[in-house]
Amino acid sequence: MEFKGSSAYEETDFLSNYLQRRNRVDSPNNSIEKPVMYDLLGNIQGQRILDLGCGDAQFGKELLQLGALYYHGVEGAEQMSKLASQNLHGFQGKITKSTMEAYDFPQEDIDIVTSRLAIHYLTDVEELFRKIHDNLKGDGKFVFSVQHPLTTSSFESKKTGERRGNWIVDDYFEEGERHEPWIDKIVVKHHRTIESYFASLTKVGFTITGLREGMPRRQDFQDIEEYERRKRIPVILAFSCSKQ
Repeated sequence: MEFKGSSAYEETDFLSNYLQRRNRVDSPNNSIEKPVMYDLLGNIQGQRILDLGCGDAQFGKELLQLGALYYHGVEGAEQMSKLASQNLHGFQGKITKSTMEAYDFPQEDIDIVTSRLAIHYLTDVEELFRKIHDNLKGDGKFVFSVQHPLTTSSFESKKTGERRGNWIVDDYFEEGERHEPWIDKIVVKHHRTIESYFASLTKVGFTITGLREGMPRRQDFQDIEEYERRKRIPVILAFSCSKQ
């Protein structure tokens, strides 16, 4: 069975395994993607933040603890949105149960829109980028990460197991659906080139102020062997964009 968007997280076993993997020592989410996102976000003191595909909103909780004024998370999976609401209990934030595509952007005063490793599930990113641009404050910022296109071009190498030692890059310029074996399920993602992301962002009016490919830093890893392995290929791509 194949799962699109956030639907895989409705499977209890998948959600449990995902959370264990994400929170393990030296997971790429924590050792590579998270430091990049914080670097690109910069100063969040007093900022109002909208997080698309927020997952369990642990990120939102951290942002509020670090001084963000307000946090609004949008999450499409019922089970995940419940976890998100639990994590935000007692904090100045809220969760909306909605997919990113269907989300009806309210007339909020949003300083920053962010999204972590979720936009690669969407069929049409340009429409989402346009909505974000139109609803941000005049000097607002959009910061997001996706799975790096070098790793979404082909999942052939995953046939050897989850902990890949080599990565096959193939059909790079053939954009579209990819079917990834992940945590004992098949998850549908959408492969796009770096150039394609850049073109869609600039077409809707964003100015790109930062681009990162998640080069690993030794201080973010406990295991030296995992650090060396992660230096072999980029696993995330992140953009910082401004509305000017």
